Amino acid sequence: MNQHDSATVQRRPVIPGSPIVRSGLLWGLLGVLAFSFTVPFTRVAVAGGGLPPLFVGAGRAVVAAALAAIALFATRQALPRGRQWVRVGVVALGVVIGFPVLTSFALTTASASHGAVVIALLPAATAVAAVWRVGERPRPAFWGAAAVGAVCAVVFAVLQGGGLGTLRASDLLLFGAVVAAAIGYAEGGLLSRELGAWQTISWALVVAAPVMLVLTALSTRGGVSGTASGWWAFAYLGVVSMFLGFFAWYRGLAIGPMATVSQVQLVQPVFGIAWAAVLLGESVGWSTVLGGLAVIASAALAVRTRSGR
Repeated sequence: MNQHDSATVQRRPVIPGSPIVRSGLLWGLLGVLAFSFTVPFTRVAVAGGGLPPLFVGAGRAVVAAALAAIALFATRQALPRGRQWVRVGVVALGVVIGFPVLTSFALTTASASHGAVVIALLPAATAVAAVWRVGERPRPAFWGAAAVGAVCAVVFAVLQGGGLGTLRASDLLLFGAVVAAAIGYAEGGLLSRELGAWQTISWALVVAAPVMLVLTALSTRGGVSGTASGWWAFAYLGVVSMFLGFFAWYRGLAIGPMATVSQVQLVQPVFGIAWAAVLLGESVGWSTVLGGLAVIASAALAVRTRSGR
């Protein structure tokens, strides 16, 4: 295996509170901070910005794929081998195609706060995917803390979004996006230990590029026009949400433990609704402050009761 700067191989048991765990959590938090703008900026692009949802979902992957191809070529990265191509394809289906496209269509009608309600379930879904795929076995206390955190995140987002109401098409799209992202995160975190963090998302973007190019072309048949804010939001989604954010996120998952690092996502609804308040004018009251504290406390409890091997 080629040793890349961002590839991480664990050669000894991970000890709670060790520099390895702290490093994984810090990288994961940096990735979550980058991703926390995704829901508000997607809403800005497809609702306020007037850009077609298919164009936003597929076009941002095309932008990121171009950057990824340049980075891979400039650094002369070795090609994935054998079954690694299949695993790269799984990552591509989950985080390059599934999550962006599904959320873009969902957020044409759902608010940013409502989107955070469902996407707040992603940490628990990622932990389940990690257990199934990677073989990490968290203790029961970890699952209890994760469940409490997920409930706190959902209640927090529900209060901000005005309630879930009936199950709508946008909710089904968001649930699908959560499943797709969880699988992509788990597989990508594992593959990052072999290919490297930024190399994994870069190859996934390149693999998905032909499909996303076709979808982008279809979305522009009637022309594409949008506001300046819409185009700025689209640029962020393409450069940061689809590319640079994964550098930090997959590095954190690769350092692991994956089921533990994934729980850092529980603070993402806090960040996301804070940015929605600034970008979309949503009001922030005491319920936001108290809900945010509950989510962060639950995430901290989940981290402290992480799996040990």
